[in-house]
Amino acid sequence: MLFALLCTDKPDSLQIRLYTRPDHLAFLESLGDALKFAGPFLGEDGKPCGSLVMVEAADKNAALAIAESDPYAKAGLFSGVEARPWVWAVKNPEA
Repeated sequence: MLFALLCTDKPDSLQIRLYTRPDHLAFLESLGDALKFAGPFLGEDGKPCGSLVMVEAADKNAALAIAESDPYAKAGLFSGVEARPWVWAVKNPEA
């Protein structure tokens, strides 16, 4: 099942994000086919303020375990992470 990991950055945490980004990107690559797509949310100032990571996982707990393993999470970047089940209904490249 697909899960949207909705990650919200802590206020004034851009430096944590920038410093940890190479490890975060390597982590995402290590997920292989379980990673469907990912990218940052942007604030009104155009700067990253959170992340959307779409993963395939067995259940919500497995999706949250992926989120907890992310170097961004380990560095304390996020104020919160939500895992929501998602159905790719339109323009699904695997359909």
